[in-house]
Amino acid sequence: MSITATRITAGPAAVTVISADRAVTNWVLRYFGPWWSATTIDPSTVCAGTVVLANVGLDAYAQMEEHVHSRPHTSATYAKAPTLVAKADDGTITAVSPGEQLGYLSEPATGRIKVVGPNPLQVSLATARIARDAVRGQLLRDGWTVLHASAVMMDDRTLLAFGDKGSGKTTTALTLATRCGARLLANDRVFARADAFGNVTILPWPSAAAVGLGLLSSLGLYEKAAERLAAGERLHPTQDRRVTAALCKGDLTPLWDRGRELKAQVFPDQFESWFGLTLATEGLATDLLFPQIAAGAEPTLHDTSPSLGDADFMQGATEDRYPDIFGLAHGVTASGSTDARGQVSGLLGLLPHHAFTLGHDHDRASVFLTRLIAAGVA
Repeated sequence: MSITATRITAGPAAVTVISADRAVTNWVLRYFGPWWSATTIDPSTVCAGTVVLANVGLDAYAQMEEHVHSRPHTSATYAKAPTLVAKADDGTITAVSPGEQLGYLSEPATGRIKVVGPNPLQVSLATARIARDAVRGQLLRDGWTVLHASAVMMDDRTLLAFGDKGSGKTTTALTLATRCGARLLANDRVFARADAFGNVTILPWPSAAAVGLGLLSSLGLYEKAAERLAAGERLHPTQDRRVTAALCKGDLTPLWDRGRELKAQVFPDQFESWFGLTLATEGLATDLLFPQIAAGAEPTLHDTSPSLGDADFMQGATEDRYPDIFGLAHGVTASGSTDARGQVSGLLGLLPHHAFTLGHDHDRASVFLTRLIAAGVA
């Protein structure tokens, strides 16, 4: 089996994924290509930089598991999986997630990370997570921070939507993208960096986008998805099986589990290939939106002008799923340095802030949003 390599770049950050299993590098190419730059390269040209080596095989995993169990180790939860972590005196970190049969070997000093396991899909998922975390670490050390926001571009304007979970960030972004011709820049979080000219550059955070069944239907996207599902294509494999069953039956009644809505998980590339949307890869922040969604409400602009808070930066509980157990951030916090957050927050605070309520009628919402943006006050 031939060795293949995919190079991922986002702003100044670069990570290369190398594997003898083409399914892994193809997965990375597909996952990051739409929002970051991901290209196939000759693996023989890779001689420096951060490299993720992915190996599909049971023996390699068994060796890592034995290594961890034979040494002092701690327990952590990574990507919702119980994970055992052993750290050597030279800083090398070995970890295994027995439930997923995934093993990790990280050498922070050299920038080499190995991911192993017997299941190609699990290795592909884990490799994408590690590669993204490696890019995040590079960006954070370069002065970037991570915001909890959705983002779209309208011509040369980049609109950031903020709010608590369920406030309507995704609804606002997808309404603008499906009804107003906006380019989707990010679904749930973005990288942001202040520059010396008073601008805040925005980069997307590639991830599977969680879209509620009701929203998928009301936006008119389900019919397109149904055609793809009937043809044998699938949404992201992390999607709950109950959501998959409902989509296949055409039952778009919202599903709930212990107070949490179960949502469709959309690959980044499926926004383009399934739904015909256009994606953006970088922008300069110009406008801040603070939506609220209320059933039956008429679109209404509020008199208040909300400001950003700690909850709008990805930190603390929001990053619990991916703690930096592999040393990829080299001591920088999950949302970047205090200085980086302060600079971004200060510059964003100078931009127009507008809070509004939208109902579930996306046509009315699109007219309201179009007028708001065209008036230059959003």
